[in-house]
Amino acid sequence: MNSAFVGKASPMTQNGFDNVLGQLGVDAASLWALVTVETKGFGFLADRRPKILFERHVFHNRTGGRFSASNPDISSSTPGGYSGGAAEYDRLARAMQLDRRAALESASWGLPQIMGFNASKLSYANAEAMVQAFIVDEDAQLDGARRFIMSNESLALALRQKAWARVAFFYNGKDYKKNAYDDKLLHYQQLYSIKGTPSIEIRTAQASLTYLGFDTRGVDGVVGDGTRTAAIAFQRAKGLHVSAELDDPTLAALKAAMP
Repeated sequence: MNSAFVGKASPMTQNGFDNVLGQLGVDAASLWALVTVETKGFGFLADRRPKILFERHVFHNRTGGRFSASNPDISSSTPGGYSGGAAEYDRLARAMQLDRRAALESASWGLPQIMGFNASKLSYANAEAMVQAFIVDEDAQLDGARRFIMSNESLALALRQKAWARVAFFYNGKDYKKNAYDDKLLHYQQLYSIKGTPSIEIRTAQASLTYLGFDTRGVDGVVGDGTRTAAIAFQRAKGLHVSAELDDPTLAALKAAMP
C-alpha cells in the first residue's frame, strides 16, 4: 500500500459541518441531502486513504495522449478501466510514475470526489495541495465541496432555493434525469427535515469501527444492521457487554482503541 496518501483520516466534525453550512447559507437537511446523493458518503477507505477514482481519459487529455499506446488501461481517449476501491491507487501509482502532476489531476478525491484539475480554481495552490488537505480529515473534504459549490453562483443559488433539478443539472450534467438525481435530492431533503439528519457522533463511531477492521457496511450516521453487527463483534473482542448498540461503554472503548 502506498502510505504517502495515509493521514489522520478524521471523520467529519460538527464544527466542520456547521462552518460549511453557514458559508453556504443552507439548512442542515439540504446539505445532508447533498452529501447523501452527490458524494461518496464517507471520504476515506478502511485503510485511511481518501477515496479516489482515476479517470484514464482525463490523464490521456492532460498528457497529450503520449502514454496511451503503451498504457491503455490508465491512458485512453475513452473512460473506463476502473478497478474500484483501494485498487484505484494502483492505477494512480502507475500514472504518477509517468507524470505525477497529471496523475493527481486525473483522479477525483475524497468525500466530494473533486477532480484534481479543479484545485487551482478552488483556491488550492495545485492538485498536490488539495490532496494533502484531503488526507487529513473530512472537514477539509467538505470544505472542498463548499469551494466547488461557491465557485458556481448558479449552483450555490439553486442549493439555497432547494431547486433540486437545477442543483442536479449543475452537479451531474444535462443527463441528471437518467439517475433521478433531482428526485433523490428532494427525497432526502424531505426525509431529513421530517425525521432528523444523520448523527455525526454515529458517523464517527462507524468510522472508528471501520478503521479497526469491523465492517459497518457504510459510514452514514444511521444505525442499521451493518453497524449493529460490527458493534457486536467489537464488543465481544473487547470483553464488553454485548448490546448491539453504540452505547456509552462502546463509544468510550472505541475512542480508547483509536491511535
